Amino acid sequence: MPYQTSARYLLAFVVLATLGCAPSQPITSSNNATQTVDTLFINGHVLTMATDQRTTLEAPTAVAVSLDQIVAVGGTELQKNYTATQVIDLAGATLLPGFNDTHIHIDGNAERYIDLTKVTSIAQMQSLVRARAQQLGRNEWITGYGWSEDELTERRKPTRHDFDFAAPNNPLVLTRAGAHSAVANSMALELAGFSRKSTDPQNGSLERDSNGALTGVIRERQDLLLALVPSAAEAELAASLAANLEALFELGITSITQAMAEPHEIERWRGVYAQKRGRLPRAAVQLVWPGPVKFAAFEGRSGDGDKHFRLGPLKVFVDGGFTGPAAYTKAPYRNETEYRGKLALSRQELTQIITTGHNAGWQLGIHAIGDAAIELVIDELVSAMTASNSDNAVGQRHYLNHFTVMPSAKTMQAMAANNIWVTQQPNFTYTLEGRYVEYLDGERLETNNALRTPMNHGVFMALSSDILPIGPMVGIYAAVTRKGMSGRQFGPGEALTVTEALAGYTRNAAFFTSEESTKGTIEVGKLADLIVLHDDPESINPEALLSLQVQQTWLGGKRVYQRKP
Repeated sequence: MPYQTSARYLLAFVVLATLGCAPSQPITSSNNATQTVDTLFINGHVLTMATDQRTTLEAPTAVAVSLDQIVAVGGTELQKNYTATQVIDLAGATLLPGFNDTHIHIDGNAERYIDLTKVTSIAQMQSLVRARAQQLGRNEWITGYGWSEDELTERRKPTRHDFDFAAPNNPLVLTRAGAHSAVANSMALELAGFSRKSTDPQNGSLERDSNGALTGVIRERQDLLLALVPSAAEAELAASLAANLEALFELGITSITQAMAEPHEIERWRGVYAQKRGRLPRAAVQLVWPGPVKFAAFEGRSGDGDKHFRLGPLKVFVDGGFTGPAAYTKAPYRNETEYRGKLALSRQELTQIITTGHNAGWQLGIHAIGDAAIELVIDELVSAMTASNSDNAVGQRHYLNHFTVMPSAKTMQAMAANNIWVTQQPNFTYTLEGRYVEYLDGERLETNNALRTPMNHGVFMALSSDILPIGPMVGIYAAVTRKGMSGRQFGPGEALTVTEALAGYTRNAAFFTSEESTKGTIEVGKLADLIVLHDDPESINPEALLSLQVQQTWLGGKRVYQRKP
């Protein structure tokens, strides 16, 4: 069946818009000698990330900014043509667009929360738990996030016994990095009603030792424990959320898409952005599917908002992840005869959600990690888009969050033909190396979190971090080298160039929130969201990408971060 004219244009657009080929406006510079600007960046190496650099200079060295916009990009002539309130001498440093993380998790934390993202041993975790228990007092819940058995000296998952010893009088649940599993102590398990006799909860599983006793690790359904934790004061969570958002500037992140939020959490975000307007990274917040009744009652739709805060896509969970593991795969996991993960909902439920969201005009951002889950989602999306019989069906920019186990070529071709995109996390190849080696094998191990192959099939892609870890440099390093933490390289044919990886975190990312005309590149008329790196990522040894530092971050023409000497 032939496409309508508008659909045919969109199809051509997405083919052009693969990494390294996205359409863009030309760069221009003004010759108005009398114009005064707020800031003039000079003597830099400017990576515009634009694809059509029709300037008199092949390598721009200067950028002029007035209010929150870029007004000129060029060379030394800008110092003659513009008078600036402040001049920033980059002294050869690299200027590029701020990073845009299209799939990230940022929340406010209660006093009971422990940051475990940098722990290196179970003993260290026990020490932090012991101190927090003493601070909070008996019977108070302790929560935390960020541990990974792959980064612990003990090289094993912590168990309930570790924390029965450290906090015998406090219920505790500590979520693993990636948020697809958690460990609880015996007190917490008892309060949640879990015992040796318990069966696995729906869409989740309880890990057991060789004797059948609970280890304390629960996959995918730690929400059953977290639901018992008393809510923190709203003011406490809002203040922490603002602080956590501001901390992103140190990483050069000027825009994000929050990967999930319930309706009441979206209101918290709105309040924080109303209070700190222009002082936080630009955000789009995904609404996690709240059920048909709450969804029908929810006011707003993807894209509603302004340049500081807007609603993002409708978030749908289809399967789990590999930290559980629970990603839904076509073949059993390595060394398993049957287990291949689990779906988070039935196909009937998935059909209803996708159809409802699509027909309501929402952009859909769907969590699908295993190849079986991905193929199922694409079948359902294409079916819903075809049934809607709308010329705008391929223009809603639906996309998958994650793409770990590569699906069939037929599925990727269907994605390209129907304008279904991917926000990929190349940093998973680095951080989750141990999980992939344990659970995957053969081609699906080598092509984990594939980049080049989907692009070659015409799938448009941005890069993002999730929370493993948040820093873009890890993702850029892994995208370029395809190396895990051990230094092992996976599927080198999937690697990107540095330029392509940077585009995934800047230019391409702007398309996911339909803001490609206002940000993502250094071009006249676009927002002056800029970062300064101490070295040129395109010319250094790729191994040095991990240590590449952000020196300054600018949001809307205002400096919001300066690295201390």
